Amino acid sequence: MLGKINTLFGRMGDNLRDSSWLLFRLLSSAMFMTHGYRKIFGESPQLMTGSGMTGVNIADVIVFPMPLDINALYVAGIVELFGGALILVGLWTHLAALIALIIMIFAYSTAHLAWFPTLNNGELAAMYILTFFLLFSFGPGQYSLDGWLSVRRQEKRKPVKDKFE
Repeated sequence: MLGKINTLFGRMGDNLRDSSWLLFRLLSSAMFMTHGYRKIFGESPQLMTGSGMTGVNIADVIVFPMPLDINALYVAGIVELFGGALILVGLWTHLAALIALIIMIFAYSTAHLAWFPTLNNGELAAMYILTFFLLFSFGPGQYSLDGWLSVRRQEKRKPVKDKFE
């Protein structure tokens, strides 16, 4: 009995796969963009150079200054806002998700490093790491600009039939 119910819900899930992946991509990227918006345009926006986080310190083991005294929080804000926008529309998704994944690994390791993310409010950073790893691995899905461009490229590669046949 439970096997039949599981099979039924499995088929329903298969039918909703593309639309649920679209919803996942849209919501996660839109939420990610709000963090970048706050860093770049919020009440106390980050300056590009000279202030904020001008060095990266990972558990006092890996410490290096940012080149040209660039603020790492400003860089993170740019990636969050514009990388999130690319992921939102599904354009260059693999590249944007990889860059966002790297930024979130740095964020987690510099500000939330702990065995259990709940110890220092790192749950959101950990979830973004998983989110962008999935988007990098599986891509944007069917309903995206990448998907639309892929279909157009395939159509252009099809041989044109001879007019005189």
